[in-house]
Amino acid sequence: MSGFVAFKSIVDPSDCDFLGHMNVSKYFAACSDSVFALQAELGLTSEDMRSGRKLSFAVVHAESNFLAELSAGEAIQMESEILKVGTKSMTFSHKLVRVMDGETTFSTVFKCVLLNLQTRRAEAIPQDVIERSAKWLAKSED
Repeated sequence: MSGFVAFKSIVDPSDCDFLGHMNVSKYFAACSDSVFALQAELGLTSEDMRSGRKLSFAVVHAESNFLAELSAGEAIQMESEILKVGTKSMTFSHKLVRVMDGETTFSTVFKCVLLNLQTRRAEAIPQDVIERSAKWLAKSED
């Protein structure tokens, strides 16, 4: 994988639903944290969002697969990478891995547009962000 570990945690009992496994909302919360971590690597830091360029990626489409249950106490990590860079969008891949056995328990692909936080409209991705994205771009399997 050409991406990086964007999120690490332990499944807390409060993360689990009455069925005894991690609730769906926690999977997407981990993805959200991972997008912000990846954004920071691309130069779109929280400071830049608040008082700089005021840009952030926003999910416009998601395709997800729940592959295995997670229970309280299990160590997990999200591995994230960039699949595609467009003019105003990027497509991210996230895989939630159970650390104990390396099993991918959840995978998702997020298509995100770069949102101008003032105008609330998609905006062209700045050149410095495009250049930094090369480090996290998925390697072709050809």
